[in-house]
Amino acid sequence: MSDAVKIEANGLTLGYGGVTVQRNVSLRIRTGSIFALMGGSGSGKSTVLKGLVGLLRPEAGTVRVDGEAYWPGTSAQRTALNRRFGVLFQSGALWSSLTVAQNVALPLRLFTRRRAAAIADLVRFKLALVGMEDAADRMPSELSGGMRKRAGIARALALDPDVLFFDEPSAGLDPVTSRRLDDLILELREGLGTTIVLVSHELPSLFAIADDGAFLDGDTRTVIATGAPSALRDGSTDPTVRAFMHRERIDADGRAG
Repeated sequence: MSDAVKIEANGLTLGYGGVTVQRNVSLRIRTGSIFALMGGSGSGKSTVLKGLVGLLRPEAGTVRVDGEAYWPGTSAQRTALNRRFGVLFQSGALWSSLTVAQNVALPLRLFTRRRAAAIADLVRFKLALVGMEDAADRMPSELSGGMRKRAGIARALALDPDVLFFDEPSAGLDPVTSRRLDDLILELREGLGTTIVLVSHELPSLFAIADDGAFLDGDTRTVIATGAPSALRDGSTDPTVRAFMHRERIDADGRAG
């Protein structure tokens, strides 16, 4: 992991229809890190992810990728930055009418001029990276939840992104499958040097793979703690953070216990 900053957000305010979800969010995501957006349900984790990946324009604040401001640029400049991102949505978001191989090939067909044979070779390679080479001709409906997530990761890797964004990658998976997915995410970071930003409230996954992060609070609607999940678990004195990290309740006086 490098000390260089891959993504920097300063003073982001994000919301929908005039309703603020998170305000004054500032983050520094280092190159090659696995950065977790943490917090309880409804705290705005997925909203902040959308702001970082360019799916939601902030009401205030800036996002920079390798020092380049995202929103002030032209549409062509934003498109160029977007091609450096790979995104895995919570459901996997595979096209149900396409095979696994066709799903992975889709970004290559839309955004490159590679010949069909070259695309087929790349698809086989991307599926091999996630252990899905034997499922290339299967339909999404024929896959288990874990296999759909792996296929979604293969598609997110199609354009060789600098940054992978994962929205609740372990959601709906059993503990064994979730652990295998954690191992895959670590392998991708170690093997490819990819920066990974993930949304999660799954504590075992957070402690196992994330080396930095930010804790979003749904009440104050801002970041209330930053650091590795294990460091926040062991050292935070904020009652909301401690309650989340230790699966405790907050009493009426705001005390964890």
